[in-house]
Amino acid sequence: MAKKYYVAVSGQPNCGKSTMFNALTGATARVGNYPGITVDRTEGHYEKGDFRADLVDLPGTYSLTSYSMEEVVARDVIVDEMPDVVINMLDATSLERSLYLAVQFMEIGVPVVLGLNMMDEVRKKGIRIDSEKLSELLGVPVVECVARKGEGRDELMEHVKEVADRTGGKWTPMDISYGHDLDQAIEEMSELIKENNFMTDRYNPHWLAVKYIEEDEIILENGQKVNPQVALLLESKVKEVAEHIKKTMDTYPEAVLADYRYGFINSLLKQGVISREDNLRFDNSDKVDMILTHKLLGPLIMLAVMYGMFYITFNVGAIPQGWVEDGFGWISGVVDTLMPDGLLKSMIISGAIDGVGAVMGFTPLILIMFAMLVFLEDLGYMARVSYMVDRVFRAFGLHGMSIMPFIMSGGLPGGCAVPGVMTCRTLRSPKERIATILTAPFMVCGAKTTAYILIVGAFYPDNATDVMFGIVLLSWVLALCVGRLLRWTVLKGEATPFVMELPPYRIPTLRGVAIHTWDRVWEYIKKAGTVILAISVLMWALMTFPQPTPGQVAAFDTQRAQVTEQSKTWSGTPEEVKTKLDDALARISNREGEEALKNSYAGQISEAITPVTDPAGFPWQANIAFIGAFAAKEVFVSTMSTAYSLGEEDPEDATSLSAKLAADPAWTPAVIWSVIVFLLVYVPCMVTVAVIIRETNWKWGLFSVFGSLGFGYALAVIVYQAGTSLGFG
Repeated sequence: MAKKYYVAVSGQPNCGKSTMFNALTGATARVGNYPGITVDRTEGHYEKGDFRADLVDLPGTYSLTSYSMEEVVARDVIVDEMPDVVINMLDATSLERSLYLAVQFMEIGVPVVLGLNMMDEVRKKGIRIDSEKLSELLGVPVVECVARKGEGRDELMEHVKEVADRTGGKWTPMDISYGHDLDQAIEEMSELIKENNFMTDRYNPHWLAVKYIEEDEIILENGQKVNPQVALLLESKVKEVAEHIKKTMDTYPEAVLADYRYGFINSLLKQGVISREDNLRFDNSDKVDMILTHKLLGPLIMLAVMYGMFYITFNVGAIPQGWVEDGFGWISGVVDTLMPDGLLKSMIISGAIDGVGAVMGFTPLILIMFAMLVFLEDLGYMARVSYMVDRVFRAFGLHGMSIMPFIMSGGLPGGCAVPGVMTCRTLRSPKERIATILTAPFMVCGAKTTAYILIVGAFYPDNATDVMFGIVLLSWVLALCVGRLLRWTVLKGEATPFVMELPPYRIPTLRGVAIHTWDRVWEYIKKAGTVILAISVLMWALMTFPQPTPGQVAAFDTQRAQVTEQSKTWSGTPEEVKTKLDDALARISNREGEEALKNSYAGQISEAITPVTDPAGFPWQANIAFIGAFAAKEVFVSTMSTAYSLGEEDPEDATSLSAKLAADPAWTPAVIWSVIVFLLVYVPCMVTVAVIIRETNWKWGLFSVFGSLGFGYALAVIVYQAGTSLGFG
């Protein structure tokens, strides 16, 4: 006996849902009530050839939130009776509003077939709806219908059978991004729900977290009955995020959810799904988008915005950056004055203060960069950037939604690869998701930004903005090229269509920008005060021990004594002789410091890997810095600072790290760009690798380490060898 399918027919009130239900079931329909309530339950049968289905007509509803009995009933039927397929009838004359319910069905995960009803009226109004395009973008069948004439009836049921057979009862929830604040809260709540198996037998964890944020009364009540402790934790989290949204955006979470859902729908419709023969009115966001997302003007404006961000960061941020550096210099001087010479003093000054100070010195620049990025995110502009670059991404085998992981990872410098990799969950295609996860860490994250600001400031002080802008563009090019390479080789597969939220433009509040910026800057400061401090001290120890032998120290003391004795015979005024003597003693001390460093554990490690890194031209200090930077990229700067300050004879005469780098003849143009390219690509930081493993598996985690290392090394060798052969070595 052939399988009998179970199908629910849903839709908003007055969309023609019941008309289509009657057309499908004919005389078989019968009306009753849902148990215990007065809402009508209409059931019927459909039969054509071997295909047979039982149908239930759900109450008309605008959403699946428990605002009304109809909405509760519709949701309970979906969740408890688990139909094979839901036919969602849409009023095609008001498609944007109708799709709101369809989006919620897809969020819950039930297989869906969409019926575009009233297409005859749509055509009369001079509106064209590309149902194939809509189907492609949403990944569900879309059938054009005229319910009162029975048009589309059998085609709907053919697709119902096809979807039911293809999915085999498996539900695939669709995750929508609701912005940085809510996504993070939903992620944390989903993890809590999964860990405690909290109502997971009935609801998808992500969807359940969204319902908690919507403060769905039925869900909250059921949660209290099932596990009061977990329910309280979830409610506490909801309260916390609601307060945060109120403070930063002056609204409430449910409004943000609705905004992003409509933004998602808006994005669909903007991609050629609807075209009009007449000029219908545009809302304010549409008018602004006509300029900001224009095919020609849009990319030019986007590049101008990015360039402006760099210009402001480097030109305005340099002033407070100098204040911070002077502050740490003052602290270093005070400690130097108060403490007796010895290992403890060296550790505090060279390990802790110089290491952390080198990273903290970039805090003003990071703060300015974050503030501008947060403003653009809250404004809604960053979503438009994603929309504009979709075609470019598709050409490289990635998805338009890959833009957000890239941007969060540092596509506009200042991001972090950890949330960037986690954002890849919104990608539907597993292969596009993995390709994005593996290439997003190539972006210039906040940690790499400090290293590049150091290098650019040292070697290109007069055109820092241009060079930094070029490095960021280079990171995009490398990420896209590697993405294309992966999609041609180990991650072959078809591209999926682009669908992304385009929230309405909203002028950010000063308070909101300040709080969001401070959240990110505070994370940076905490990292500098904990992880980087610990690694800086560790790197200091590696660069300090083993100590030079008494014989080695005595040899340099002898040289100093000889030079001092010889200076008595030098010609010139006493001041000229003193200056000459100081220079000579400084050179001896520098040689002593360099000799000590090379004999240290770090120096021995550097020497051990030098045969490998020589073809790439890395200075030995960079060798050590690269090793430390695997833990956290900020350590590159602190390690360089420690390495160069350990070679300094007089702490009171210390010059800035940038000046020391610029004065080091080992840093030729070929070396500079070899280091820049390698730092861009080689090995994500440890935390990012851990997240990659969690989001994929060990295989891809190891691939991200060794694949990136090999690729970065090959690029660095090419850059150095080519640069040297062209006379830049």
